[in-house]
Amino acid sequence: MARIATVRGRANKREAGDVPAEAAPIRYGPLEQWVGFHLRMAQAASFQAFAREVEDVDLRPGRFATLMLIGCNAGISQTALSRANGRDKSTLTPVLDDLVRRGLVRRIRTPADRRTYELTLTLAGERTLQRLTASARRHEDRLDRLLGPKDRQLFVQLLRRIATEM
Repeated sequence: MARIATVRGRANKREAGDVPAEAAPIRYGPLEQWVGFHLRMAQAASFQAFAREVEDVDLRPGRFATLMLIGCNAGISQTALSRANGRDKSTLTPVLDDLVRRGLVRRIRTPADRRTYELTLTLAGERTLQRLTASARRHEDRLDRLLGPKDRQLFVQLLRRIATEM
């Protein structure tokens, strides 16, 4: 007896006893050896683990990094912030809009140039950053256990080289 499986909107005949498409082994081809692919997979795994750690706050890792950069650089401009966290200004604007809407970040127009904003944390932003930093430290501890201190240092150096030279 044939079963029908839907694959991307198409019906395919499948013989009884066939392995469902979800359980079939995935062939990665050249991705198996590509650094970029593994960087992306590691980032996704790390972000998911961090999100589980801070699920009660409902803030993604990128927003945490943005809060941290603003917290460590009170009065930073949006241009400087976009350089510091590797986002272009058009990508950063919705992130900042969200953080302002949540009451975590304040935009203050600079007197010298009315087109430029200084970014600072609100009191709620400072409290949220403290909570997230404690969670991030636990997350980093887990990563340290995976890498070990010697490999961690080398890994961070290699990641920095990729980020600066590409």
